[in-house]
This record gives sequence, C-alpha cells and structure tokens, in this order.
Amino acid sequence: MNNPVDIQLKNIHDKLQQLLKQYRLVQKENTQLKKDLEKQKWLSITKSEQIQSLQQKIDAMQVGISNWGERDKKIMEKRIDTYLKEIEKCLSLLNAE
Repeated sequence: MNNPVDIQLKNIHDKLQQLLKQYRLVQKENTQLKKDLEKQKWLSITKSEQIQSLQQKIDAMQVGISNWGERDKKIMEKRIDTYLKEIEKCLSLLNAE
C-alpha cells in the first residue's frame, strides 16, 4: 500500500469522509434553523394578533370615553385617585415590613 496512487486514494477517501461529516452537520444545523424560523414566524403572527386586539380595545375605550360627559369623567378621576391612594397605602405597608 505504499504505492503513490493508493496513498492518494486514501487521502481522497479521508477528505471525502470529512466533507460528508461536515455536510451532515450543516444539514442538521439547517434543519434546526428552519424550525427556529417557523417558531419565530408563529410568534410574530401571534404577537401581531395580540397587538391588533389591544389596538381594537384601545380604540373602543377611546370612543367610549370620548362620549362621556364632564361629570362622568370627574367621577372616574375620583375613583382612580381613590384606587391610587389605596395602592400607595398598601405599598407603604409592604415597605414598612
């Protein structure tokens, strides 16, 4: 097997094996990247739907609030202020512990 042709054939065979090994690794990586891409596409669609839903809710709330009278707005502000005061009391109690 000391024949130069045999040595060259062995070298070619070894290099071919290395290439096949690299090819399999690249295929595996490609498959994983495709899965990741599909997952990201799905997440993107889901987030877009959530954003659209929230935007619709915001729009509905703005329409609802714009129809409120001054008296209703004042009542709502007082309620919100009351809730904020209660939250601040709870936070101060939690911080005191």
